[in-house]
Amino acid sequence: MKLSKSQWADFSLLLVALVWGLTFVIVKWAIEDLPPLPFLTIRFALAFLSLLPFLWFQRAHIHEGAVIQGVVLGVFLFSGYAWQTVGLQYTTSSNAGFITGLSVVFVPALVAITTRKLPSLSLILGVLCALVGLAFLSLGNQFQFNNGDLMILLCALSFASHIFFVGRYAPQANAIVLASIQILTVSVLSGIFSLLLPQPSLHFSSTAWFGLLATAIPATSLAFLIQNKMQQFTTPTHTALIFSMEPVFAAISAFFLAGELLTPKGYFGAGLVLAGMLIAEFTGSKNEPPSI
Repeated sequence: MKLSKSQWADFSLLLVALVWGLTFVIVKWAIEDLPPLPFLTIRFALAFLSLLPFLWFQRAHIHEGAVIQGVVLGVFLFSGYAWQTVGLQYTTSSNAGFITGLSVVFVPALVAITTRKLPSLSLILGVLCALVGLAFLSLGNQFQFNNGDLMILLCALSFASHIFFVGRYAPQANAIVLASIQILTVSVLSGIFSLLLPQPSLHFSSTAWFGLLATAIPATSLAFLIQNKMQQFTTPTHTALIFSMEPVFAAISAFFLAGELLTPKGYFGAGLVLAGMLIAEFTGSKNEPPSI
């Protein structure tokens, strides 16, 4: 069976979510030795360097509009990582996981606002199914709102905005240029804030270096290059639904790498997230109006 461009795009984006999920534990180990902002600075700098030879061959596509678009995406991406990093200091991982997953709701909301058209009922069902699944997967017995949760909410809005604007820019942009500039922007902003904000001592342990090397290319340069290339063939809402699989893959990697076990409630939640994605995949969410 020959796959359509949209199906190839969905499959590629699912692989991106898989890589992000599989590297979650590795990043968690690495930032115990190397603080998050310096880690992001070096991770995204290495990712940019890995794309530099390809960017050279695409230099004809570098122009003011492409640079502005890349910087805008980089700002949203940095904002997501930064708010998540700070917010995790004031809330639980469970709350953070669920609230970050709210981007699966924010993306179709942004699309609906800009296009003045509601999503299809099947797409709404898929989004709600994934949202309930994220709640089962992430939340404990009690959900207590605090200042950290507000920061994570800003993180979710930032990631949702990133997905939304990639959907707007990708069809007209060169994927390598767009990915490279936003990756460089994240590295520069992370470096600036690393210098402005007090940081714990830096310890470049073997674990930290392994985390940097394991994430710089597969989870950063390749991942965002694929997103910027493939999102032109699918919708922002569909992308958000596919990316909601990241915590499911993270739970799987945590089991194999760290011996962490999901509760029956967690398995049920993971199943709902998968069901939400499949509902969207097989009920025509491609009919979502474009976000332009």
